[in-house]
Amino acid sequence: MTLDTEVSSLRQVPLFRGVEPSRLKLLAFTSERVHFEAGQQLFARGDVADAAYLLLEGSAAVTIDGTFGPFRLALLGPNALVGEMGILADQPRSATVQAETPITALRIDRTVFLELLAQFPQISIAVMRELALRLEHTNQQLAERRA
Repeated sequence: MTLDTEVSSLRQVPLFRGVEPSRLKLLAFTSERVHFEAGQQLFARGDVADAAYLLLEGSAAVTIDGTFGPFRLALLGPNALVGEMGILADQPRSATVQAETPITALRIDRTVFLELLAQFPQISIAVMRELALRLEHTNQQLAERRA
C-alpha cells in the first residue's frame, strides 16, 4: 500500500476531512497499517492505552464483562476510531475490542494521536462528539436493561 493510498483512505474518514493533505501524509507515514483476523483481539480491558485504531475495513465488537458474561457495547465498522478513550483519560483500556470480521486498521501511536488533537481543534471536537454519542448510546442500553 502506497503513502498516497493511505492518504486517500484517511480523506474518506469524516474525522479527518478538514485536515490538509500534507498532515494526512504525515499521519499515514507515522501510523502502522495492521491486520486482525476474525476473533482476534485488538486489545483487552486493562491493557495499556498505547494507541488508537482507525478501522479502514471490517468490523469490531466492543465488549465489557457483565454479570452474565460479556456485554456488547457497540459494533464498529469502517472509519470508526477505537482506543482513544484510554489515551484521553490516561487510563488502561476500559473495554475489550475484538474483530468480528477480518480488519485492516491504522494503528496511531498515543503520542501522534495527542499531537494530532493538539494541532487540529476540529478533530478534537469530532472526537468529543463521537464520545458523547457513544455515552448516550450506552446510557440508552443501560436504561433498556433496567426496564
